Amino acid sequence: MSEPNETFRRDYLPPDFDVNGIDLTFELGEEETLVHASIEFERTGSNGHASLILTGEDLELRALTIDNEVVSEDRYVVDKATLTIEALPQRFTLKSTVAIKPQENLALSGLYKSAGSFCTQCEAEGFRRITYFLDRPDVMTCYKTTIIADPEKYPVLLSNGNRIATAHLNDGRRKVVWEDPFPKPSYLFALVAGHLECKAGTFTTRSGREVRLEVWVAAADLDKTDHALVHCKNPWRGTGSALAL
Repeated sequence: MSEPNETFRRDYLPPDFDVNGIDLTFELGEEETLVHASIEFERTGSNGHASLILTGEDLELRALTIDNEVVSEDRYVVDKATLTIEALPQRFTLKSTVAIKPQENLALSGLYKSAGSFCTQCEAEGFRRITYFLDRPDVMTCYKTTIIADPEKYPVLLSNGNRIATAHLNDGRRKVVWEDPFPKPSYLFALVAGHLECKAGTFTTRSGREVRLEVWVAAADLDKTDHALVHCKNPWRGTGSALAL
């Protein structure tokens, strides 16, 4: 294995773009997984000619549009580590589709399969193995995540924030939508899909609102989850969450 590269705070420069929101859709599959990303970008400074340089590893780019128009090949360059796009407006929505192979991902970084389940490890720089993004700790935004999968193989579909919708699709797959109202860096993104059991509890906030807590684990570990609920409640500052261990 190659030696890791040291990264120092003094080497960081402010990003040329802010992210005002990201909407992800995962189509989980046995041969490959498709990740559709819709990201709202805005320039941060006076450099109106700066290129957008996104990080990405082991991604196969399938589609790329800006404000719903296909990006011509002379405007972007893809290499092993980055996607660079030229000639961008002040504000725009970038949509991309990439194909990844979690079942072949042995790095245990990004999205991979373990014991028959899909799961993620994005800290510290694993999100770049999921889709092209500004994968750095000082870029924070709100995430909306849609997970689509075979309900028999993956009955539980979890991600950050609050579950806002579920639906069964005409092709037999199931869709679950999660929305996190709090901005966070990409290394805190999480997704889990598989056969899990839930230990649930409730907590009453200071305002008197009752919040449901869920801890999801493998069935064999269900009797080990009481401590997790205790730690979720003390102290508790959230609005509702799912936790997979």
